[in-house]
Amino acid sequence: MKGIILHGGHGTRLRPLTHTGPKQLLPIANKPMSEYCVETLANAGIKEIAFIVGGIGSNKVKEYYGDGKKFGVEFTYIKQDSPKGIAHAISLCEDFINNEKFVVFLGDNIIQRKINDYILDFEKSDASASLLLCEVDNPSQFGIAEIENNKIKKITEKPKNPVTNLAVTGIYFLTPYIFQVIKKLKPSWRNELEIADALQILVEEDQKIIYGMITDFWKDTGTPNDIIEANKIILENMPESFEGKKEEDVVMDGKIIIGKGTIIKNGVKITGPVIIGKNCIIEGKTVINENTSIGENCHLNNCNISNSIIMSNCTISGKVNIKNSIIASNSKIIKEKNETNKKFILGEGTQISL
Repeated sequence: MKGIILHGGHGTRLRPLTHTGPKQLLPIANKPMSEYCVETLANAGIKEIAFIVGGIGSNKVKEYYGDGKKFGVEFTYIKQDSPKGIAHAISLCEDFINNEKFVVFLGDNIIQRKINDYILDFEKSDASASLLLCEVDNPSQFGIAEIENNKIKKITEKPKNPVTNLAVTGIYFLTPYIFQVIKKLKPSWRNELEIADALQILVEEDQKIIYGMITDFWKDTGTPNDIIEANKIILENMPESFEGKKEEDVVMDGKIIIGKGTIIKNGVKITGPVIIGKNCIIEGKTVINENTSIGENCHLNNCNISNSIIMSNCTISGKVNIKNSIIASNSKIIKEKNETNKKFILGEGTQISL
């Protein structure tokens, strides 16, 4: 079985974070979100994976992932010239799939369970598709499945008045027959070829579709709040690790991960779960609270950070309390006078003096 990771789109709901690159490379717990998809597929024994790339900074995908050797897989890169929908992106992979069953992973979807059993069940079955469903609080934001007598009877893309709360997650197990179905599609009101419409054709043709339920964690990381929530969940489940150095007068509590070359100086307080990347300097009376990720090569001095993501090569100095924020790489925040509370969503290279 082969794998496909969709790595395109404009990421408009995440701007300004996506002004300089694809959303799927935004870090969650110091790792690009699409890397969790790669690991899930590789851990399931899938060795050939295609990235569908497009949009701003699509070249950065290949720059980061390379040929796949460091993940024990082989990567292929396929260009989608414009965002014409998930079904269109899948259609570009017909030659790559070469008449095998395959799994599609949306690069901004994160789960914390293995898919090995789902793959085995699908490979043994005569089903045309297998879907993973999850109950959600906002079903109008997703493709929704209606179930009757343990059988999918209808799939609707982002209905205004959903009759169920069963979202079709961004993980699809498919056969090559789907390529014939996609050729029948017409663009939706969004001018896209919708995967929900393709799946609905399978339903109407009485093709066999099996499904599983995700009852633990699944997140479609389409907004800053989604990313912050996913960061929290992943940090809670990461093992502790300390490869840096700390001075004597440092207070540390909870699950904490510190990278090589990082120095934690006297007066700093850290309450986990927290991850701090390589070669950082944390000093002064800096306080780093729960659910915070700090990227590599950051310098923090006299600041207070909670429930936030600070990407690599950032400097934050002064009496500023940062909460529920995402600060992109190469940004700098300087607070010279009185203490202040702030929430930031900052794009790459932002410079702020408060």
